[in-house]
Amino acid sequence: MSPERYARISEILATRQRDLKVCLEQVIKPHNVSAIIRTADAIDVHQVHAMWLTTRIRTLVSSAAGSNNWVNVKTHHTIYKAVNHLKTQGIQVLATHLPSRAVDFSEVDYTRPTCVLLGQGKMEMNVEVLALADQEIIIPMIDMVQSLNVSVASALILYKAQRQRQIAGLYHRDRSMLDEEEQQRLLFKGGYPMLANVAKRKGLTRPHIDDWGQVVAETEWCAAMQAMVRQ
Repeated sequence: MSPERYARISEILATRQRDLKVCLEQVIKPHNVSAIIRTADAIDVHQVHAMWLTTRIRTLVSSAAGSNNWVNVKTHHTIYKAVNHLKTQGIQVLATHLPSRAVDFSEVDYTRPTCVLLGQGKMEMNVEVLALADQEIIIPMIDMVQSLNVSVASALILYKAQRQRQIAGLYHRDRSMLDEEEQQRLLFKGGYPMLANVAKRKGLTRPHIDDWGQVVAETEWCAAMQAMVRQ
């Protein structure tokens, strides 16, 4: 990859927020999921959790959201497993919901390890899932409308979280929240997308990316990759 692209990817990885996440419950429209993933990417959210109801939805989302190259979309068999997985990591789960006990989303402390749990529009979120949440939050509405489109709601909440974290100094460029293994994975995937796809398809190990953005690999790996690319 070019020095410019390496510098840009390194800059992105330096500010990725590993402990700010999104979890989707009953969000089944591909254009909404794609918009949420793009917003997550825009504010350096590293991971989105979801349960896909059908393979078709997952395929459409994957093809519609170029940000999937940078946001780690983690799938779960059930939403309960997704929420429990997050809570075992010490992450506060904030569920968007309408009841009177919900607090204004702008009053929440997003500098803590946080996951925003989003449902599909006016659909009621599963009560068992809500019981797992640490807090229910609401975006105040002045007019007759009681809810926003889920992708719009996610953008408002996530940008509020970003602002709090910027003030708290959590978007620092001198120490990435991502471990070395994850940084290497994204450098290879983002810097050499064609090689990364071929290596994944053929089951080749991932090579090391050095401090200049160049691939460092054994002769056998290079030979195997060249042979595959020519096919």
